[in-house]
Amino acid sequence: MPSGNTPASDSALLIQLSDSHLFTNPGGRLLGMDTCDSLQQVIARVLEEQPQVDLMLATGDISQEGTVESYLRFRQATAPIPGAQRWFAGNHDDLPAMRQVCAGSDLLEPVIDLAGWRVILLDSSVPGSVAGHLAPEQLALLEQSLASAGERHVLVSFHHHPVSIGCRWLEPIGLINSVELFAVIERYPQVQAVLWGHVHQELDQMRNGVRLLASPSTCVQFAPGSEEFQVDHEAPGYRWLQLFSDGRLETGVSRVTDIDFEIDYTIKGY
Repeated sequence: MPSGNTPASDSALLIQLSDSHLFTNPGGRLLGMDTCDSLQQVIARVLEEQPQVDLMLATGDISQEGTVESYLRFRQATAPIPGAQRWFAGNHDDLPAMRQVCAGSDLLEPVIDLAGWRVILLDSSVPGSVAGHLAPEQLALLEQSLASAGERHVLVSFHHHPVSIGCRWLEPIGLINSVELFAVIERYPQVQAVLWGHVHQELDQMRNGVRLLASPSTCVQFAPGSEEFQVDHEAPGYRWLQLFSDGRLETGVSRVTDIDFEIDYTIKGY
């Protein structure tokens, strides 16, 4: 857990909530799990563990069905979390519905600066596709935001995994133009980390000096190292990231405990 005595001006605390898969109806279940209930349990853990949050990131697949009702429910559920909030779409999301729910707010703004860092949020979703792609305008946004970042350290985030995570069945549904992504990133040494969702499991690696981070879902988890679709027994959770003004990054995952979540392990897809 991040230290509670770090001066606010020297660091910023980010919370990542990913792949909540909320349904139109509040009792909707993904692979047998009530996704609204599991999200509420994760948020309760965030509020218990993190009294000072500077930024909450919702890193895609907020909704399973892409409905206004599900996004409204997510916005209501996350309202008690302090600090700024930002969302972006995953492959299950519907961007027009997200825009409708986020109208009049800064929830979909792609760049936020805090504590000597710039956080750049990209849209890797492609309507009708499970795999992701960064369109030319997204790559241009990345380039422009990096070029104007000055001396700030940078965290880049989007939904789809840009590298292999060791699960064969997930290989074809990651970011299909990751070569273009890294071609931009490698021109800017201030990029410290890349953060994503989609894979429903945690990952922490280094690539050419850049930290690569994947995170658990707030609902069902996928088994690391699986050849075919496989649900894991791990509990729902979230990732925290402490960004220090000198460029250091500390991070960890916290999962719900002492609650038995109902999962149907016989289902072979989602």
